[in-house]
Amino acid sequence: MTGRPEAVRAAEVDAVLRRVLAPTVLHVRDDSAAHAGHAGAREGSHLHVAIVSPRFTGLGRLARHRLVYDALRELIPRGIHALAIDARTPAEAGSGPT
Repeated sequence: MTGRPEAVRAAEVDAVLRRVLAPTVLHVRDDSAAHAGHAGAREGSHLHVAIVSPRFTGLGRLARHRLVYDALRELIPRGIHALAIDARTPAEAGSGPT
């Protein structure tokens, strides 16, 4: 036993973001397996979030990312090592999140 908490799962991130940001589209992908073996892999999950929310309307990229990080503030110290974010407004989502 390492004494380290279990890595954060994509389903936990999904549930929090749905509750806090009320997205119209949300995809959370766990990319941790692709990073196995490097030092950061021991520090937590590697996640990719593609999210479309009306809450992002009128906000720049940095402010959108801050909203996502703020929503996940309790999960991050539990074991999110890397978080890639694609945050769009419904108007921008015509081509869909990547």
